[in-house]
Amino acid sequence: MGEVFTFDGNFDDLLENYSYFSTIDPSGIDEAVISGAAPCKSEVVTTGLKYVTALIYCLVCLLSLLGNSLVVLVVTYNRGNRSVTDIYLLNLAIADLLFALSLPIWAVYRAHEWIFGTAMCKIVSTLLEVNFYSGILLLAIISIDRYLAIVYATRAATEKRHWVKFVCVGIWLFSLLLSLPIISSREAFQYSDPPQIVCYENIQGSKTSDWRVVLRILPQTFGFIIPLIIMLFCYGMTVHQLFQTKNSQKKKAMKVILAVVLFFLVCWLPYNVSLLVDTLLRTGVIADSCERRSVLDRAFLGTEILSFTHSCINPFIYAFIGQKFRNNFLKILVARGLISKEILIRYRKGSTFSSTSGNTSTTL
Repeated sequence: MGEVFTFDGNFDDLLENYSYFSTIDPSGIDEAVISGAAPCKSEVVTTGLKYVTALIYCLVCLLSLLGNSLVVLVVTYNRGNRSVTDIYLLNLAIADLLFALSLPIWAVYRAHEWIFGTAMCKIVSTLLEVNFYSGILLLAIISIDRYLAIVYATRAATEKRHWVKFVCVGIWLFSLLLSLPIISSREAFQYSDPPQIVCYENIQGSKTSDWRVVLRILPQTFGFIIPLIIMLFCYGMTVHQLFQTKNSQKKKAMKVILAVVLFFLVCWLPYNVSLLVDTLLRTGVIADSCERRSVLDRAFLGTEILSFTHSCINPFIYAFIGQKFRNNFLKILVARGLISKEILIRYRKGSTFSSTSGNTSTTL
């Protein structure tokens, strides 16, 4: 199982209210241990709710693996008709696939306890962090690409493939860099009341609480707030420009991207708002109380489930909104002899699909 550390303390609510992405104890354990005060009594999560949550994670895992594998197949198969945005969305699908691989492990943890050791704790936690960072950073880069291509009509500059490769590699490396605090601090350890093994940050020293706040602010700032500001600005200017033009192809191409961003915000904004409120509570900006911690515990449970489901949503967006995606998928089926060419021809005639392969006219 790997090395497991032992912690002798009153950690009654650590596992029940543990937030997989959070870098600060939702129940205020550190402050309670240091000050000698009794921690807030947690609301017990029922066994049924634990297993329902684990089942949801497994279902999301299956849908994400199937959907994002299909996206990777379609994009890689149609290399000659691939836009810059498609390359970014391909990397987004790969990030979701990596995240999906870790979901069964988190499902077991949610239903039972951590049984996989410290090494796996670090690996799986890093996968979660890298997925979170790379996902929103890729969406921010896509918004910049759309802004330059539509508002300034710099299509030639945004289509240089060698720049796209460097940008994608840079995003992955930057995401890994931002995940280093999790790699260094996350460990599997056991506390004695009751006997449970958890995968959590193990930061030693008198300034433990301060470090946890720093590790909370880091992902909120670089992993959500700054990219969100970039996306809001770029898409605001882009949509404003599109409303002033009569180019229907550009408007249709933007539907997929805007839908991807919208669902990302729907899934991740509630969780990050919960993190922000909890951070303000930790820093004393908001007065602390057991009632407010109880509300945050319930908020974390619901918003985590919502954020986890995001990894399987994008393929459905491409399938229902992206005409190019459906067309390219049908082309693969024709090439494999699974359907006839007549079906593909009828689909093209019945849709408004354009064969134009420009950077602004087609996308997933």
